[in-house]
Amino acid sequence: MTRLPDTFVRATLALLCAAGGAAGAQALPPIHALGPVEHKSTELLGAVSAVRALPGGRVLVNDNSGRKVVLFEPSLATFSVVADTTSATANAYSSRAGGLFAYKGDSSLFVDPTSLSMLVIDGAGKIARVMSVPRPNDAGSLIGGQSGTPGFDAQGRLVYRAAPNFGMPKRAAEGTFGMPVFPDSVLLVRIDLATRKLDTIGTVKTQKMNMSMTQDANGRMTVTSIQNPMQVVDDWAVLADGSVAIVRGQDYHIDWLSADGTQWSSPKVPFAWLHMNDSMKVAFLDSTKTAFQKLRDAAMARAAAGGGANMPLIAPPGDGGGGGGAMIVMRMDAKAGAEMGARPSGPAGAPAAPVIPPMQFVSPSELPDYAPPFNAGSARGDMDGNLWVRTTNTVGGGSVYDVISKKGELTDRVQVPAGRVIAGFGVGGLVYMGVRETDGVRLEQARRMVASLGASR
Repeated sequence: MTRLPDTFVRATLALLCAAGGAAGAQALPPIHALGPVEHKSTELLGAVSAVRALPGGRVLVNDNSGRKVVLFEPSLATFSVVADTTSATANAYSSRAGGLFAYKGDSSLFVDPTSLSMLVIDGAGKIARVMSVPRPNDAGSLIGGQSGTPGFDAQGRLVYRAAPNFGMPKRAAEGTFGMPVFPDSVLLVRIDLATRKLDTIGTVKTQKMNMSMTQDANGRMTVTSIQNPMQVVDDWAVLADGSVAIVRGQDYHIDWLSADGTQWSSPKVPFAWLHMNDSMKVAFLDSTKTAFQKLRDAAMARAAAGGGANMPLIAPPGDGGGGGGAMIVMRMDAKAGAEMGARPSGPAGAPAAPVIPPMQFVSPSELPDYAPPFNAGSARGDMDGNLWVRTTNTVGGGSVYDVISKKGELTDRVQVPAGRVIAGFGVGGLVYMGVRETDGVRLEQARRMVASLGASR
């Protein structure tokens, strides 16, 4: 499933915030800039998907683009490979993206959804043993990212967002085929790895997608996916003490499941809500269409350079019109196989670059009246007991994170440098980020400023 890139949504919201100003006079803590970068890796990675801090300042990094897990020394100048796709690690990292998160004590779990296995990595960065995933159908939910970072509660049960439960296909009109109904919420569950007993913590509102399938006279199937680029969603995170926070996007409050099993809700988090009038909604969609046009051009260039190899491709509408929805079209041909868009033959039978199908967007009236405070995959617990939420607010191109205590109080707002996203934390306010450069992604370590850190204690 292809979704609208979070960076585009955040960038266009930032422009609107600058134009429209903050809505409401709320008592907000001042924004503190993150401290200067103390260490950066000499090695470039494909991605910094997750960082797991270990004793002594070493860190495990999941590079799910480069398909490897590496262990960096405290200075980030040197590293060793823990898992990759070579014979040296017996193909420990498969061809699909994997997940990395904290386990018991100083150990970590690396989840490989292809082999349905979980590698236990000890505090020294060595693979100690292998376990099977508790529920094969939920293996993909343990990767992290937009689904949230799995973690263990105070009783040692694994907490994660379960796979969606698709509804029965809608009755289709003649010439179309019924598609599964995508839910607008999923279950947040916990499971005992020893007994495999599963129970539900709550529900989390997710992005909803509508899909339909048609078939032309030549038998070619077309799947149309319709998305809304600005949807209100919930998020969640497991804190350092094993308590669980479910962050509600509708009014930005938090439902808590404390370490002792107590359930309670904290008041709404103070936030400068941005009211979206009609002109701002149109501006948001126009900006998003422009961004997708650039993405389309770049995708076609990559496809042409690669000889037209299959790849997921998306694009905004070529006519610049409104209406409809964010549309991703996949066509399947019995002779040509599955491909994105129509692909004509090149000279002498050589494959040509694909023709990327057009993309449309919802009409302005379908956007919410207030911009969402955060997007999916924005909540993380640090190692000092705080909840961090990456908001849709930006300053100078850098994301602003709300830091919320276990009491549900907004204690700090931290601005990270432009182009950075927090991928993990260390004890004592350490923050690990990935920053993309021309040839790859570099890992950086910084620290919350002392004054800012003291405010949340």
